[in-house]
Amino acid sequence: MGVGTSVLAIDAGNSKTDVAVIDTEGRITGTARGGGFQPPLVGVEPAVDVLAEAVARALAEAGADSVGHVSACLANADLPVEERQLAEALRRRGWGASVEVRNDTFAVLRAGLLEDAEPRGVAVVCGAGINCVGMLPDGRTARFPAIGRISGDWGGGGGLAEEALWHAARAEDGRGGPTALRETLPAHFGLPSMYALIEALHLGRLSPARRHELTPVLFATAAAGDAVARSLVDRMADEVVAMSTVALDRLGLLGEEAPVVLGGSVLAARHPQLDDRVRALLSERAPKAEPRVVTARPVLGAALLGLDQVGAPAQVHARVRAHYESGVHRR
Repeated sequence: MGVGTSVLAIDAGNSKTDVAVIDTEGRITGTARGGGFQPPLVGVEPAVDVLAEAVARALAEAGADSVGHVSACLANADLPVEERQLAEALRRRGWGASVEVRNDTFAVLRAGLLEDAEPRGVAVVCGAGINCVGMLPDGRTARFPAIGRISGDWGGGGGLAEEALWHAARAEDGRGGPTALRETLPAHFGLPSMYALIEALHLGRLSPARRHELTPVLFATAAAGDAVARSLVDRMADEVVAMSTVALDRLGLLGEEAPVVLGGSVLAARHPQLDDRVRALLSERAPKAEPRVVTARPVLGAALLGLDQVGAPAQVHARVRAHYESGVHRR
């Protein structure tokens, strides 16, 4: 496969899926958005059915039945064996002559690498969860299982919300020290106390998804000077830097100039305390690393990975990047 191959790019997260069809000249000829991709909850085939609905709309807009290559960056493809299983499931759909599946963190990494001819660097994504990957032009990668506490993970927006609730609950009943989170967390939902918030979450009056709303409350409480909230933000920065420096070291990049791409809703928000601490710690532990925050939609990274795979020329990469970085995501 080589120059002149069309690409179907898929970026599928837990909450939404973005699809784009790229022609041989780098034009975006079809796009669609669909639901979240959650094979652990619904099974592989039903999860791929969600992708199929969005893919069908994008292909129809592009006036195509299939493409030359499918580049899919998928949430919950956390282990290489899962990537292989999902790649086989996508091949059975007949969307393209070839299929490559990667964890969705690779999409963020590729979107944040400006040297389109040489994918080289590390990315940390901190959204609902946290993950880190790195890659070199020769195809070598560094990655973590990133499947929760059993694989050593801590943090992300969901993890920060849980920690904030834990500290606030203990502050209210006396098991823990004082923290303003005791007041700010229930107040966000118009509730009078942590007991009321615990009851609302436990009995389902507040959906579990709404816990993610507490992460910005945590950061606001930290910005107001609360010591417990600030300690959680500092720990989040420590985790980001620990993951990125380990990945850099595994790839032999710790002592070299290399980008460290920071993505996901928590890092893209550029909270001063978190952002400043990440940069300060990186300057100590990886002085030549270049931290950069990426805000482009991750489907850009899936598209660029697909173009890498088919050997598309630099001008095709540039055209796709310009489309997504212009802020206009229509044909």
